[in-house]
Amino acid sequence: MLPASLYMPKETMPLVDTPVINHLIWESAKAGVSRIHLVLSERKMSILEDFMEERVVHGSEVRTDLPRDSLKLGIEGVSLIPHIQHSPGGVADAISAAIGHIDGPFLVLLGDMVILDRHLGPGHSGPEGASTASLELVKMYQENGLPGVGVCPVETDQIGNYGVVGISNGMAVEIVEKPSLSEAPSEYVLCGRYLLPENTGKILDEYPISEFGEMQSISLLNHLIGHGGLQAVKLDHMEMYDSGDPISWLKSQIDHALKREDVGEKMSHWIRERIGK
Repeated sequence: MLPASLYMPKETMPLVDTPVINHLIWESAKAGVSRIHLVLSERKMSILEDFMEERVVHGSEVRTDLPRDSLKLGIEGVSLIPHIQHSPGGVADAISAAIGHIDGPFLVLLGDMVILDRHLGPGHSGPEGASTASLELVKMYQENGLPGVGVCPVETDQIGNYGVVGISNGMAVEIVEKPSLSEAPSEYVLCGRYLLPENTGKILDEYPISEFGEMQSISLLNHLIGHGGLQAVKLDHMEMYDSGDPISWLKSQIDHALKREDVGEKMSHWIRERIGK
């Protein structure tokens, strides 16, 4: 997302008007989470420090028409616990930064992926109107005790940008990182939602970052496939919005705006006018 991410972490970029990170926090709370571990670079921590310390960043008179959840980081009853990742090393390395403070199975949400099953404006901020993506992983885990990954279908021209999941009878059977179309085992890709077991830290010790690099997370998932099983939770009915690059994020903005009741009609009218010119 450079150069935009020079000035703003992509995890805080707005989907129309609501930051990505807000969507993720509300989704986590809806899934029953009471502690959220945020893995941040030192620079991102400095940008978010006022919010993390719950300092006042605006007066109560600001946007009185909006719920307060839309104007802050976090919600009542959920602890935000920051961890510094001193150098970027991939998903598994980020997990390692927090794993020593986590007991039991846990959710992982990637900070640049929004998964929505409804399209609401900031007037509906908070867990009540949040995505059920993580909750669906939790429910599947409660049914059979197996870890899982959320998967979404993508267009064929996007296959090579993701980890692609081979699926049989609801279980992941293989994961291929950024394959060619001919090598892709399915149209379903990892969408930044994981429910991992309590022994994740021990498994990661078997695949050190010094040897596996950013592929450490794929090695972790393939290990789970071969040792007890890994559920593939299909989120076909949801929209996957990826803030990883400008064009996909621009498409996400437009798609979400068109589907919102508060701005969709105006946005649609404007697009029809522009296309007609």
